[in-house]
Formats: sequence, C-alpha cells, structure tokens
Amino acid sequence: MNFSLYIAKRYLQSKSSNNAINFITIIAIVGVILGAASLFIVLSGFAGLKDFTLQFSTIIDPDLKAEAASGKSFLLTEENISKLESIDEVALFSKIIEERIIIVADDKTYPSAFIKGVDANFIKVNPVDSIIEQGSWLSEKTNQIVVGSGISRNLSFGVLDYAKSINIYVPKPGKGAITSTKKAFKTVGAINVGVFSINEKLDDTYVFAPIELAQHLLGYDTNQVSAIEFKLKEGVDEAIVREKIHSILGDSVIIKNRAQLNDALYKMLNTENLAVYLIFTLVLIIALFNVIGSIIMMILDKKKNLNTLFNIGVTTKDIRKIFFYQGSLMSVLGGMIGIGVGLLLTLNQIYGPETLKIFITPSLPYPVKVKISSLLIVFVTISVLGIIASKIASSRITKNLVRTS
Repeated sequence: MNFSLYIAKRYLQSKSSNNAINFITIIAIVGVILGAASLFIVLSGFAGLKDFTLQFSTIIDPDLKAEAASGKSFLLTEENISKLESIDEVALFSKIIEERIIIVADDKTYPSAFIKGVDANFIKVNPVDSIIEQGSWLSEKTNQIVVGSGISRNLSFGVLDYAKSINIYVPKPGKGAITSTKKAFKTVGAINVGVFSINEKLDDTYVFAPIELAQHLLGYDTNQVSAIEFKLKEGVDEAIVREKIHSILGDSVIIKNRAQLNDALYKMLNTENLAVYLIFTLVLIIALFNVIGSIIMMILDKKKNLNTLFNIGVTTKDIRKIFFYQGSLMSVLGGMIGIGVGLLLTLNQIYGPETLKIFITPSLPYPVKVKISSLLIVFVTISVLGIIASKIASSRITKNLVRTS
C-alpha cells in the first residue's frame, strides 16, 4: 500500500490527544455531510419541481410541431398529407389553425384570446381528456368550442350556457378607415361545451374549436393551415423524423420540438437550476474551510511525528501527501455519507408515509425526483472542492516545519 495513504488512513481513524482538534475534525466532517446532503436534496427538489411545472405547461404540446416559416399559414396538399402518413416514425399528426380573436358574451368582451382550430386527430396527438375540468370535448364540423377556465370566468359563462350569446370576432383583412363593425370583423356564433384547466396563462388564452369553424372564420382554404402537430412513436430518432418532415414540407415550415416550443420556460428553469447549484456550492466551499482548518490543526498536533518521519527518510513531498490524502478522504467519505442521507430523505418524500412528507398544499407533497446526474454532480463537486481544500492545507507543510521537533 502507498505509504502516505496508509498513514493518512491511520490519522483519519485515530483520535488526537487534543480534544479541541477532535472537535474541529468532527465539525468539519459534519459540515461536509450536511453540505453534500443539502445540495443533493435541493437538486432533487428542483428536478421534481421542474417536471411538475412542465407537465402542466407542455401538456398540450406535441412531440414535434411544423409552423409556418413566414406569415401565419401555409398550404398542405393531398400529396403532402399522403407522404406525411407514410413516415414510419410518426404515429399521428393533426392539422392546426391558430389566430388571435375577440370573444364576446352578451355585454362582456375578451380581446386577448387565441382560437385553436383542431381536427379529429388532435385528441389522439394530445391528451386533452386530462385537461377538461367541466363538460366534454367538442364535436367536429360544429360551432362548439372549449375554453380555458380563465376565459369562462372572465366572461361569466359555463358549459352549455344557452342563456349566453357567445360570438367570436376576427378582423377582416383590408385597408382604410373602419366605418362599421360588420365590415371590420368577421364573426361566428358558438356554444361552449367544455372548460379546460392547465395553467393560468393557457387558461386565459386558448379557445379550442373545430378546424372547419376556424377556416370559415379566417377565410382559409381547406388546404390552408397554421401548423401541423406530430405524435411520434416510442424510441424513434427525432432528428430523422425532422429531416423527413422537412423534405416533404420544404422551407415553408419551421419544425420545433417540445423544448423549443417552450424555449423561454426551459431557459428560465435551467437558469434557476444553475443559480441554486452555485449558491449551494458556495455553502459547500464555506463548509470545506473547516476541512482546511482541521488539517492545519492536525499538522501542528503531529509535528513531533512528522519530525520522526522526516528523520527516517520520508520526504517533505510524501509528508504533504499524507495530509492531502487525509483531507481528500475526509471530503469524499463525508460527501458519500451526505449523498446517502440526502437520498434517504428524498426517497422518503417519494415513497414514505404521508406523516413524514413535506406538503406544498394539504393534498400535494412537494415534488422531488432522484436523478443519476444529481448524484454525479454532488459527488464530483464535493470531491473536486475537497481535493482543492486538501491541497491548500497540505501545502503549508515545509521542510523547516518538519525539521522542528
């Protein structure tokens, strides 16, 4: 066995005759354990919170979406449809029409909504059955709509509320001064058959309608769409599917995946994750100052032993290695114990009894997710910082120090 490593293990396992040094060493190890556990718990909690947020924000987002590269729509020919249907990796796709609208219910006006005209495949591409809070999904080739709970609340209408006159308005294209509402807007009457709930932003924005209603309202041709949403088969290569779709639709579309459709949200969550990691890494750095102090105190306590080692031929470099290994072992072992403690607490939050869990609301436990990447990040962070701290502390050993008895 390596001589320096052997001595380092003996020093780590043995107690000093000085109780103050033992106390400082215990504080240093506990600090590393708590720091590693805290970092792992925070990373797991943030991973769970991220997934929890995205499951609501991306619930109606497809695996891939082809949007118009310029303008608001593009033409989809029968030949295009046939070729898209022949792509083996695509399970289903749905034609979409989206546009800003004004929705009016009796004397109340809501000017900031978007209509999303969908075909019969939409409910197979996206799990809309899980978002319907009241009523049911719409039927094709009707004037039925499904609105977000925010719109329903603002306009004070519910499901199948025949007492309310609901009208959807879209500005007509053209130039010149507006002389009348009929000339400025195209309108259709609608009946609300369902209310969905996803998150505040989407609930206040979207109105789902049959694609035929949206085409009539916007004056689109039957082969004119705003986007196509794709559901891919399990385990397929997204890049290959992108290439095949692009070869069929050409440069008239831009193809985005779920992350790209929520680019701002993903960037925000990733930035927050990085900020949290850096903050708790700073806590670890502060905790590792205790390791540096502990090693320096140990060096001073073992001066006579070091002098003896030096006199029997052990080099100053090897003596430095003893305390370098001691600090590194203290950091790595403390980090592993801390990860174990953090893992137990995290698993308890997932699988443990309700009485031991932390809740956001009376019925919702704080979401956490155990990821291998979190384990590796914590282990690598604590190991690297521990090695640096040990190097700093062991560098205090000089030839003059070990010569002095």
